[in-house]
Amino acid sequence: MLRSRPGVFGGLLILFSAAGQPAPGQTAGLPPEWEVRQSLSALAQQVRRMKPIVEEVKPEDWTAKGAPETYKSQWKSVHDELDYLIRSADELAAKPERMTLALDALFRLQALKSLLDSLGSGVRQYQNPALADLLQGVVTENSVHGERLRQYVVQLAAAKEHELKTMHDEAQRCRSMLSRQPPPKAAPPARTEPK
Repeated sequence: MLRSRPGVFGGLLILFSAAGQPAPGQTAGLPPEWEVRQSLSALAQQVRRMKPIVEEVKPEDWTAKGAPETYKSQWKSVHDELDYLIRSADELAAKPERMTLALDALFRLQALKSLLDSLGSGVRQYQNPALADLLQGVVTENSVHGERLRQYVVQLAAAKEHELKTMHDEAQRCRSMLSRQPPPKAAPPARTEPK
């Protein structure tokens, strides 16, 4: 019996029956790889749509209006973080089981949101409130992808934790079995033939 969980991965996350049986090629508790790839592709597309909007931001013109110089470096950081996030999402889509890639993508997305929130304040005050609204709208749209990614990281961590516990339990079981076995009998010494 398949059940859909609303609100997680935009209603796409499919959980298997209470027995928790994963589909073939899927780790228990994780969405199928195709869904993860689809979600990451949507994230990368959304980030790519941000780039032209960020290009319209001109912090070098703001200093004449009293803006601090830090907005210039912040704009550069946003520009770089967009590229890093696209690359991280693409790498994670290629290897969705990699926890380090999932964390990298999540942290980059969070850093980008923080930078865009701050830069958006500068855009509103020193350039154009309509552009600031557009930038904020894109950030808000991207929050859906951020929640999906965060949820996936939590699910992936839980799956990895379960795998480690299973391996540990199995190692303990094998160690216990080996310790209960009697030691091997010593082989009789080899007979030497007289010459």
